[in-house]
Amino acid sequence: MVTLPGFCLSAAIGILPLLWLTDIPEPATIALLLAAALCLAVFKFRLLRYSAIAVLCCCWGLLAAKESQLSFESWIQNPVTARVVITRTDGAQNHELQIIQSGKQYFFPPPGIVLRGTNLPEPVCSGQKWQMTLRLRPVHGQINEGGFDSQRYALAQNLPLRGRVVKAQRLSEQCSLRGRWLNAVTNATRSLTWQGTILALGFGERTVMTAEVKDILRRTGTAHLMAISGLHISLAAGVGWLFARFIQLFLPAHRIHFRMPLLASLFTAGVCTWLAGSNPPATRTFLGLVIWLSLRLSGRQWSNWEVWICCIAGILLYEPLTVLSDSFWLSVLAVAGIIFWYQWMPLPRRVAHWRWFYRHLAGLVYLQAGITLLLLPLQVFIFHGLSVNALLANLLAVPFVSFIVTPVLLTGLMLTGIPWLGKNLWRLVDVLLEQLFVFLRLLPGGWQELDERFQAVSFIGWGAIGICRLFLWRTSAASTGVLMIILIVFSFRTPEEKDEQSWEITMLDVGHGLAVAIVRHGKVLLYDTGNAWPGGDAAQQVIIPWLRWRNLTPEAVIISHEHLDHRGGLPSLQRAWPGMTVRSPLRWANHLPCFQGQKWQWQGLDFTAWWPPEAHRAPGNNGSCVVMVSDGRFRLLLTGDVEAPAEFAMLRKQWGAFEADIVQVPHHGSRTSSTAPLLRAISGKAALASVSRYNAWRLPSAKVIERYKKQGYTWYDTAHAGQITIRIKRDKWQIKGFRDQIMPRWYHQWFGVTRDNR
Repeated sequence: MVTLPGFCLSAAIGILPLLWLTDIPEPATIALLLAAALCLAVFKFRLLRYSAIAVLCCCWGLLAAKESQLSFESWIQNPVTARVVITRTDGAQNHELQIIQSGKQYFFPPPGIVLRGTNLPEPVCSGQKWQMTLRLRPVHGQINEGGFDSQRYALAQNLPLRGRVVKAQRLSEQCSLRGRWLNAVTNATRSLTWQGTILALGFGERTVMTAEVKDILRRTGTAHLMAISGLHISLAAGVGWLFARFIQLFLPAHRIHFRMPLLASLFTAGVCTWLAGSNPPATRTFLGLVIWLSLRLSGRQWSNWEVWICCIAGILLYEPLTVLSDSFWLSVLAVAGIIFWYQWMPLPRRVAHWRWFYRHLAGLVYLQAGITLLLLPLQVFIFHGLSVNALLANLLAVPFVSFIVTPVLLTGLMLTGIPWLGKNLWRLVDVLLEQLFVFLRLLPGGWQELDERFQAVSFIGWGAIGICRLFLWRTSAASTGVLMIILIVFSFRTPEEKDEQSWEITMLDVGHGLAVAIVRHGKVLLYDTGNAWPGGDAAQQVIIPWLRWRNLTPEAVIISHEHLDHRGGLPSLQRAWPGMTVRSPLRWANHLPCFQGQKWQWQGLDFTAWWPPEAHRAPGNNGSCVVMVSDGRFRLLLTGDVEAPAEFAMLRKQWGAFEADIVQVPHHGSRTSSTAPLLRAISGKAALASVSRYNAWRLPSAKVIERYKKQGYTWYDTAHAGQITIRIKRDKWQIKGFRDQIMPRWYHQWFGVTRDNR
């Protein structure tokens, strides 16, 4: 016989492989797995039946992943005319929508599309239906160690497509009820300081929050409070339960039933989920509440762990790609941590005899401390850091937001149409939020970046609880202490201790731009720093997170030339590490020179500048600083954006000097560079190009790629490989791309056609 908890555990195990599979099998393979599962289900052995359930659920997850990829192949070749519904919009240029019909075909679930920088011809709000002709392309993110995984996030959110509008016609002018409600609250709070936070709390619209507010929330570990999340859905359910219990005080005894408060809690949770636009975290929480309620009404006593695994399985069966969501795993581990914390480390019994205030304060501190400790591994893995004042911030912010701000805000939502009352309620919410953020700004400390070494160490909290609970500190104190010391020492070994002879070169995936990191002895020399744009740059988005995750210190930067896509991240890097030296051919203040014939050493590596001559004054690509890097055996040629005239000038008197094992492809693979004489002179084995998939110049050129291959080079580019890393050890070296070798996952693939730079 199969039990419900056993079924749910098997189902969850079956869907988990979606986290680490490198490829999604073809339908024929999935059909074979399905047949094998049905054969296993015939046997009466319980283990075989559970295995059959796991395989069946695995097939379900594989089919869901396969379905998410179908649109990539069928919709990106030509413009698609479809009927869409607006699910989320800022009313200006950024929109999210779902395709509900294309031709005679209807879609369920409807695939999501993100439009950025798109002005629609008529006023837009959520809930409207439009007829659009769209040019679609699959999501494609920059992939680097320590960086944000945008492809995984997009698939988890069911937003696998990006679009550009060719033609659009509004079919329905009226917004949805939620959209009209959102517009009314937006207008009512337009003059308030904390309007963005109010909309985030009331409707889950976090896009209107300012960068300063987001930074404060990140530094204090309170970001989870300022959007409709699992906490708010659960709180709404609790409010519904209390309201129903209050009503029951006035009912005759025969009208009172225990199901009424439970159903009322489910109703209020559903309303709150709807207000949030049914975003994935809110929907998952609501589904978990439905499962909990069903178990509660079944008439059987279920343990906390049984309810926990049933909720996980129900959510994953409803939407298998939820397994890719970081917020889902944070919620799962948070609940598991609470159960584990109170079962293995309960509060001392004497606390129950304290006064009411101190007893509840101790319980709140104890709960927050447990969650902070047990969530540390996931915090390090996902966010690469932690807030050192999160415990103190949440001790005040959680009850303040939950029991003071949220009830007033919900009242404001219901009464916003009453002019005088609604206006003053929103002012009260604004004042309350002002007081909260005054407190958060005054907190000492802040966000602490953690590197990859802390991944193993972060599990010490779980281990310490086990040691205390099992009394190993009494029976095996010496062995336990030695194991802890070995773990810490092994995790914090320096690069010199690991291998003094090795070094590496990493071409970071920065989109259109260039950033190459040469790493030795835990120090870094950067060749170019990527692009910059209004509000950000490649250093903030990619380079600095990568350096900190790898625990590397940049000591020097070479700027090849003055174009923004090569120097855009320099100011951010200089703010983070003011002591860096900068070398360039630009003759700028505080820049060391980089001109033909100059030689220098860094961390035992030899650097030789081959271009430009010191007399060269012309700006632009042909003024790029070309540098040869060598350890005596392995040679790397860095070329910046040099074009054919500079290539021929370099070769004129120095033909034999350019031999190298690896060359950085000049000018992102443009036809104006990479002449055949240069490639023959280099006689290299591999070529690395830094390019963006959807760039306006359609780089790299197919002719240039073919030219390299004819000369015997192996071609790599960041659009296909993501981050490219070369590890050199004495006379051996190896190239690894992030998508194929460093972190090969099906959701990291190049989706869509093989070559697509529209």
